[in-house]
Amino acid sequence: MKIEYTPIGVIHSPFTELQGMPIQPSGADGVMGTVEVFQEFHAGLKDLAGFSHIVLLYHFHRSQGFKLHVVPFMDSQARGLFATRAPKRPNPIGLSIVRLHSIESGVLNIENMDVLDGTPLLDIKPYVPEFDAHTDVWTGWLEEARRTVSDRKSDDRFR
Repeated sequence: MKIEYTPIGVIHSPFTELQGMPIQPSGADGVMGTVEVFQEFHAGLKDLAGFSHIVLLYHFHRSQGFKLHVVPFMDSQARGLFATRAPKRPNPIGLSIVRLHSIESGVLNIENMDVLDGTPLLDIKPYVPEFDAHTDVWTGWLEEARRTVSDRKSDDRFR
């Protein structure tokens, strides 16, 4: 089975290199960016301006190959790939929950940008706390490390 996606836009950010980027939106507090939605998809933006946060799904376009065990940014020991958010994956799809400030002529102005400039956008979904924010959760090996995510930056381990 072959699966193909067509980008619906492109993400623009101040980050042109992988090294030194925030590794999650919570580490990109206040970083502004834009999402350019291609003209043929503008009609799909109707009613999105009523949401404060959106989920961006995108293609890690600079990612090549993968390993099933990786040393993630938040740790110093190898973990199973699917227990991490490492960008080198069998299907290099990323997601970020960002604050939506405004939409102007198909351009979304967003905050808490943790995405590389020029990243192809695959989809946009509204963030709904009742759907997406669970309270009874376990975070496995990240239980202690997750408290320091805002201090962590990308390095060259996933080039």
